[in-house]
Amino acid sequence: MSELAIRHGAAPALAVERLSYSYPRAPAPALLDVSLAVAPGEFVLLAGRSASGKSTLLRAACGLVPHFYGGEVDGQVEVAGFDAIAAGPGELAAAVGYVAQDPETQVVSTTVAAEIELPLEMRGDGPGARARAVEEVALALAIPHLLGRAVDTLSGGELQRVALAAALVTRPRLVLLDEPTSQLDPVAGDELVWLLRRLNEEWGVAVVLAEHRLERCLAAADRVVAVEGGRIGFDGAPREFLGWTRETDPTLTTPAARLFSMADVEPLPVGVRDARRTLGEGRAATAVPHPGKGSSGEISPPSRFPTRRRSRNVGALVAAGLWVELDSGAGPRDVLRGVDLTVAPGERVALMGRNGAGKSTFLRTAAGLTDPVSGRVSAERMALLTQNPSDFLVRERVGDELPGDAGLAALRAVGMEHALDADPRDLSGGERQRLALAIALAGRLDGDGVPGLVALDEPTRGMDRGRKDDLMVLVDRLAAQGAAIVIATHDVEFAAEFAARVILLGDGVVIADGPSAEILSGGWYFATEVARVLDVPGVVTPEQGAALLLDQPPDLGRQIWRPRSGGPGGGG
Repeated sequence: MSELAIRHGAAPALAVERLSYSYPRAPAPALLDVSLAVAPGEFVLLAGRSASGKSTLLRAACGLVPHFYGGEVDGQVEVAGFDAIAAGPGELAAAVGYVAQDPETQVVSTTVAAEIELPLEMRGDGPGARARAVEEVALALAIPHLLGRAVDTLSGGELQRVALAAALVTRPRLVLLDEPTSQLDPVAGDELVWLLRRLNEEWGVAVVLAEHRLERCLAAADRVVAVEGGRIGFDGAPREFLGWTRETDPTLTTPAARLFSMADVEPLPVGVRDARRTLGEGRAATAVPHPGKGSSGEISPPSRFPTRRRSRNVGALVAAGLWVELDSGAGPRDVLRGVDLTVAPGERVALMGRNGAGKSTFLRTAAGLTDPVSGRVSAERMALLTQNPSDFLVRERVGDELPGDAGLAALRAVGMEHALDADPRDLSGGERQRLALAIALAGRLDGDGVPGLVALDEPTRGMDRGRKDDLMVLVDRLAAQGAAIVIATHDVEFAAEFAARVILLGDGVVIADGPSAEILSGGWYFATEVARVLDVPGVVTPEQGAALLLDQPPDLGRQIWRPRSGGPGGGG
């Protein structure tokens, strides 16, 4: 046992000591002198920007680095007493469950039931034990209805839950998860974090969860480890982590913490419940005047977006009575049912809804990749980025994926010009997503080449907030040139920032269509963290919430205010 493990008493679930690693042909190490110990039954949130080294650390913990990826490695990695560098992923499978950032790369079976059962077969479990374990994990993840489905008929979020089920079915001592909520709707994401916490508390399963949407899981974590440029930049309690982000890297700060920081409220909250408790269970929010309401009482979209009159007949995207059927192997089923909508040129729209609601099918049908049963859909010069970036990557070098001046311009537009010589397979999930976006838009960023409709399916998967801000700049540029932007996303925070309008799908029908400030507030799940903290209609971003809190009379929050000089309640 290593000295690091001895210092932590009983053998840790994971012990990493002075680990350095470089991918083949990489100009710099992905990990540099990393030491980390995770105790049995500990819940660790792994934070950090895109390409900081989070995924590489998880790959090392399950044996994929260096056994699958190659490269140069130095240091020690122990998992439940196994030497991970010497043993490799096959021997570690009984002790560690791993869910990759791209679950589609993990799935090898034809049906969901077979995929979940495969690890048990490889372990030699009997038929009865296998059947029980598959049923239990399917119930825990709310996917028993998927067991008979073919895996190639699943949505991205459904596939993500199947990959997680396969990782959990053996009841491993350590679970490693790389962006497990990136393709899950808000309800499924919350349920996943709750399930992981339950496994962690009741069964002593150690959890290491790498995530960019920290607001989804920060409150559940015992500890946060932040990776910066391949090194450990922070290791401590969640509340201390928020203080560190404020001073060191604000892009990692959660929306509720940004709200409190901008409004000079302390302490920074680790979640919605913590924030509401600090604000006196919403007392400050109840007196906030209704923002954005005119005399009619209707909520206006955020002021940075121009109000556009939508026509049912003229637009960059028009759907009329659109019905689509897909066959999952058990007969055809209606995926879209009589969809009517129009998106105007220059309009920014977030397409939202639970997993399997029909979002990806709608975009694929608009692009002509799926045929409707009835009705029609038309799109003007459409550019489509599908949910799986690997669909776009066929070369062994980034520069070869996008040659020439137009390719370089597209790489610069997404912040990937530095990776010309990298192998796309060695990129982080967020980098692959940006590379696929560059391929979809190459040669179409200026002049007459700008698409009439830009449709992106879960483009923020694997992106930190800084990269999402870069994507919004690109969206602004294309919209200003007249392109309609439709982004299918489960990321409510991103939707609140970029979209003037939200279309909410449910079971193949449009159940809500209106200004983003209206749709993304006043609810339980399809609402931003700030909206859930303040519960004020139309307030969805930290900036909007802070402006309202700073305008409050000082006696509403005298226990918590730390006013700015001359601000509310402040001295002259």
